[in-house]
Amino acid sequence: MFLLSVVLKTDSGMGNSLALLSAPLSPVLTLALPLAWAIDRWWGEPPNALHPVAWLGQGVGPLGQRLKGCTPAIAFVGGAFFWCAMAGVLVWAAWAVQNALLRASPWLSVPALALLLKPMFAWRMLRDEVVAVEQALVQGLPAARQQLSRLVSRDVSQLDETAVRESAIETLAENLNDSLVAPLFWFAILGLPGAVLYRFANTLDAMWGYRGEWEWAGKFAARADDVLSWLPARLTAFLLLGWRGRGWRLLRPIARLTPSPNGGWPMGAMALRLNVRLGKPGVYVLHAQGLDARSVDVGRSLQLGQQAAVQAVWLTTLACAASGLFQWVNA
Repeated sequence: MFLLSVVLKTDSGMGNSLALLSAPLSPVLTLALPLAWAIDRWWGEPPNALHPVAWLGQGVGPLGQRLKGCTPAIAFVGGAFFWCAMAGVLVWAAWAVQNALLRASPWLSVPALALLLKPMFAWRMLRDEVVAVEQALVQGLPAARQQLSRLVSRDVSQLDETAVRESAIETLAENLNDSLVAPLFWFAILGLPGAVLYRFANTLDAMWGYRGEWEWAGKFAARADDVLSWLPARLTAFLLLGWRGRGWRLLRPIARLTPSPNGGWPMGAMALRLNVRLGKPGVYVLHAQGLDARSVDVGRSLQLGQQAAVQAVWLTTLACAASGLFQWVNA
């Protein structure tokens, strides 16, 4: 946002319409984020009937089914075209709504923007789902596997107790980035349109970004999500690992073991902080010399995740405030 403000300052003749692009620097965004975080903490996710991400999933589902049955060339071009077109529409709509709100009274714009921002990230739901896996283990492996299947796409039918916990911890770490840090990162840069863009990209990747029959229809969506998640994933690892120099030296080779260019960073950081072994059977093992995941490790992962989530929210809030101050000083 600093860069955007500087660019707009270089040409005052660009007119009021381009000046509106600096609207994300408004202090309203600084106030809206903590309120959105409070909404997530106390109420969690809105019901599917009111959740824009659920609407998106219902809307793109039929199109994806058609595309994946096409030839590779048509599936790839169709998937790429739809991604770009839909992303453009959503970003434009978010930009228009945000600018309209920024012209209104802060008493209206702050809560309205918070309500619009909240569905773009989710921490309470992720935390509660991981807690539910550990609680289900008390009832036995079948119950825990069933609960875990809500979180992961892998086959859980053969996982033992340790593997169930590993999968839950991995999911917490990876989705700390996908569900919180990354949308907040793009919110800090582009305001509500940035958060909307990332949530769209991550949702489409979750629906289409698979190999096999989805290989070509979802390839563009998968690569777009990789690009948008690249830096946030490493920031998430930093929030989990901190300034530990030896930890970073160990993390770099570990992070490269996963098929995803990004998922290995937060998962590897969590494995190192907990000193546990995490892995996906037949695919990768992170921190192979670590201990088996225990119940206490799930609890510690939740504590680390909570600390990182709070830090991400306040760092983003500070970034928005600093940008607003920068804009005001240079006005």
